[in-house]
Amino acid sequence: MQEQTSSRIVVMTAGGLNPQVMINALARHFPDLHVIREEPESKGMLLRRRAKRFGWPTALGQLATMIASRLGKSVAARRSDEIIRDHGLSAEPDPAIPVTLVPSLNDPACHVAVTMLEPAAVFTISCRILSPATLAAIPCPVINFHAGINPMYRGQMGGYWSLVERDGKNFGATVHLVDKGIDTGGTLYEKRLTPSRSDSLATYPLLMTAACVDISVRALEDAINGTLKPRQPNGISALRFPPPIWTWVYHGLTKRIW
Repeated sequence: MQEQTSSRIVVMTAGGLNPQVMINALARHFPDLHVIREEPESKGMLLRRRAKRFGWPTALGQLATMIASRLGKSVAARRSDEIIRDHGLSAEPDPAIPVTLVPSLNDPACHVAVTMLEPAAVFTISCRILSPATLAAIPCPVINFHAGINPMYRGQMGGYWSLVERDGKNFGATVHLVDKGIDTGGTLYEKRLTPSRSDSLATYPLLMTAACVDISVRALEDAINGTLKPRQPNGISALRFPPPIWTWVYHGLTKRIW
């Protein structure tokens, strides 16, 4: 393997609380860190895509869950502040970290930006699936932070589904290489956690993000040093999606998993 001379890290994201916490933490370890931030998908576009896959009733039910899970915003906010504080992290945007704005990570503007930055590695968190053209335009390893243990909890809400399925031993996150599939690339590191009773659908991902800064740093250091060692994890592969409102309420009332 050719010796890596660059130590620049590029983070690709659609933005938000969890990515900002991770970005701030990574910047402490990698001073030459740049962010490429895309515009988030509109709720309408997301809803139509899910309706095409699941039908309108389920798609609307999933949207209702996301709205309902945020109704206790003050409770979730207190728990979020606690998680960030307990891990010694920050969610405040750092003006010292350069940010390039693009319409989409799959837009040619992103391809140009990442080519010009010449990173040692790209780190993706909370963003849309990268197209084959985008992956081809990135001249370095692409590493993703996934809030779930692969391959059993690919997709979305992995921590929630592990608890619902009485598989709490697999509540955790995975840092893995990105390929053309959805969370199917080789695993680099993973970490299992125990959520608090005050955690819920609204805070599981933040808990995983805060607790897994260390394995994210380790994977990026491996990329810089040319020592990445991906492996194929064991387990039945399953792609997860947000629960529709009736499923969320049922498990909340019967299992106290919200």
